[in-house]
This record gives sequence, structure tokens and C-alpha cells, in this order.
Amino acid sequence: MNILELDNLTYSWPKQQLSIDIQHFSLLQGQKLFIKGPSGSGKSTLLNLLTGIIVANPGSSIKLLGQQLCELSGADRDKFRADHIGYIFQQFNLIPYLSVIENVLLPCRFSDTRADKVATAPRQQARKLLRKLKLSDSDIATPVSALSIGQQQRVAVARALIGSPELIIADEPSSALDHDNRSAFIELLMQECQSSGATLIFVSHDPSLEPLFDRSVLLQDINRQGIRP
Repeated sequence: MNILELDNLTYSWPKQQLSIDIQHFSLLQGQKLFIKGPSGSGKSTLLNLLTGIIVANPGSSIKLLGQQLCELSGADRDKFRADHIGYIFQQFNLIPYLSVIENVLLPCRFSDTRADKVATAPRQQARKLLRKLKLSDSDIATPVSALSIGQQQRVAVARALIGSPELIIADEPSSALDHDNRSAFIELLMQECQSSGATLIFVSHDPSLEPLFDRSVLLQDINRQGIRP
């Protein structure tokens, strides 16, 4: 079954040329997709379209989990994203004055759907995820702003995974991690997706990660705007 279907998807940044033009693309539920492409090719723009953070041009179709995102209001898109998508942002988007564990628990505060999946012990699951990502117990109560960039990135990963969303979207999630922490992160990400049946869309410039995925796509191959004669 397809978890994602795109048809005639186009998007233009204001006062700029068309940046996304995808005639058709689909992704099976449970697949792990690696998206590659040079800087400026539209990878982050595509992810923001898939999550409803930005709105596609009229006539576009983005069907996710059977829901047509282009028909939802801004508030409904936000709720849908909170309920069903774990997003690892390139800039992390953590709340600096909150502790590590409070940042990880944010999705459960915004989404009853995800909170219900960890209703018995949300803090226990948060701690478990953080330990798997090699963050110590002493880090858990620390304000996230006191952590290193690599540690903050791992907090962002744990926040995306908590509550077992159906889709995990990761935008350059391993860029700030050293080799050991990157390996631990990839192992945990794959394990969590496998155990929950989640679909993974992963954008990275690191070609060494590509063999770990079920499917790999060069964005220019599906984005007609990126194809040059």
C-alpha cells in the first residue's frame, strides 16, 4: 500500500522560478527512502511540502496516509503533522529554554495520537531513546541550549521518534555527528522504523549511508524542474 502519492506537484518560491515540478511519485508503506541531490536542488523544499509546512501550487496533489494535504487548512495540516510525522529538521528546531527530556516529550503534548501510544510511561520511553543515542542521565534534565551541536541533533532525533509516528522525515540528520554517534543514530533509526512499521524519508549528502536504504532517488530524476536538456 502506498503511504505517499504525488501527482502534478509544483511549487515556486515567491518572486523566484519554479523549484519543484514532479509529475508522479509514490512510496510504499514501510519503505526506507534515501533522497540525494546537490545543494539547491530542492530537497528541503520537497520535505516541507510533504509535511504541509509550505503549500503547493494550485492543482498539485499530495496524498499522505490517504489524506489529501492540499485540501487541509493550515491548522489541520499542523495537527496532521503532529499526529503522524516525526520530522528531524536540519536546524533542529528545539526549544532552547526547555530541558532535554521536555523537548523530546513535546510531540506527546501537541498530539493525543502520539501521547496515547506511550500513555503508560512517556518519560520512560524518552529516557530509553536518549540513552540509545548515547545521552547520559545527567544530560536529560539539562537545558538543551547547554548541549553541544551533536548532542542537540540527537535530542531532535529522539523527539521525532517518540510516539511511533507512521512517517519519519529526516533532513541531513547525521551532519553534526561524529562516526560513533552517527552509527548509533542510524542503528536506532532503522530499529525504531522496523519495529513500528514506520516509513522513512531520509535526505543526506553522505553517500556511504545510501546502501542501508531500500530505495534511493536522485531528486533531479523525478523533479522535472531539475532535469536539464
